[in-house]
Amino acid sequence: MTPPHPFVEEISQRLDKFVAERRAEASELGEEALSLVDHATVSLQGGKRLRARFCWWGWRGVAERTGAPESDAMAVVGVAASLEIFQAAALVHDDLIDNSDTRRGRPSAHRALEAGHRASGWAGDADAYGRAASVLLGDLLVAWSDDLLEESLALLPPAAATAARAEYARMRRDVTMGQYLDIAEESAWSTAGDDPDAHRALRIASYKSARYSVQQPLVIGAALAGADEAQLQAMRDFGHPIGMAFQLRDDVLGVFGDAAETGKPAGDDLREGKRTALVAFARASATREDRARIDALLGDAMMRDEDIAWLRARIEETALGRVENLIADYADEAEKALASAPLGADAAQELRALARAAVDRRA
Repeated sequence: MTPPHPFVEEISQRLDKFVAERRAEASELGEEALSLVDHATVSLQGGKRLRARFCWWGWRGVAERTGAPESDAMAVVGVAASLEIFQAAALVHDDLIDNSDTRRGRPSAHRALEAGHRASGWAGDADAYGRAASVLLGDLLVAWSDDLLEESLALLPPAAATAARAEYARMRRDVTMGQYLDIAEESAWSTAGDDPDAHRALRIASYKSARYSVQQPLVIGAALAGADEAQLQAMRDFGHPIGMAFQLRDDVLGVFGDAAETGKPAGDDLREGKRTALVAFARASATREDRARIDALLGDAMMRDEDIAWLRARIEETALGRVENLIADYADEAEKALASAPLGADAAQELRALARAAVDRRA
């Protein structure tokens, strides 16, 4: 990613302050409640702060044109931090849905909660406890995100707060629907027919990731600065293709990435049965025999290493190049949108660098 900007440290400080306040609230509820706060705290550690960065530079891009006061910056930091909390919630639920054991090189939340149950010598099924508790942990993080968002919006002009709140709500709806489309596709593909152009996979990428990872953080930031409709649309026109390229890069790393860099085992997406554009293109180009084997292997949590290697080879031969071309096309589309966007020049340059780093990455 791009070198840390001072506001990234301010994000961490704002999150620390917010979590300390929530911990103080929970202290009277006993050690179990404090343990849940501790798990929430861990979920907020690390990551690229991608959503916060796009939100910040979306605000700066419009503020440089509208003259929004610098005194709004701390409120923007709070809103950006709320997006990081929402991201943490989404990851907790995503790992549970996907049965993922790790996240950022650490045990995923439901596995950490399960381990805590065992270490404490509690009664009952540790696995069931971990899964149930992680649902509530994700819900708690969503509530925290709302709390910090509203606390921060209260510091801004009402019109800007209303506009940003509406875009945040749209983000929540889109990613929830995208997550459902993702899990539905793992079952519905068998009756959906062939999809040689990967339309279904790209629709999932748009709603599950592109909109909430890049597009909506940009639009929310722009709304905080009082953006007009042309500026909001410019953020969408730039943010959506970068978000698509970002997710397609994630799909590539989910199959071919180095586990030491990604923090997740290589081939995890294949074991989880993700019907990504990579898989759609590979199936479309496969012989009937190979397609049957692809379908039989995808989603097998106990898939052997040699089967992973076979799937990776088929994908590399038939689909990887097409996806890399798509990534490049999306990046070009975003660059053209940014070049004509009615934004401040300094912020546009930062957005350009941030977009490159979001797409050209190894983790």
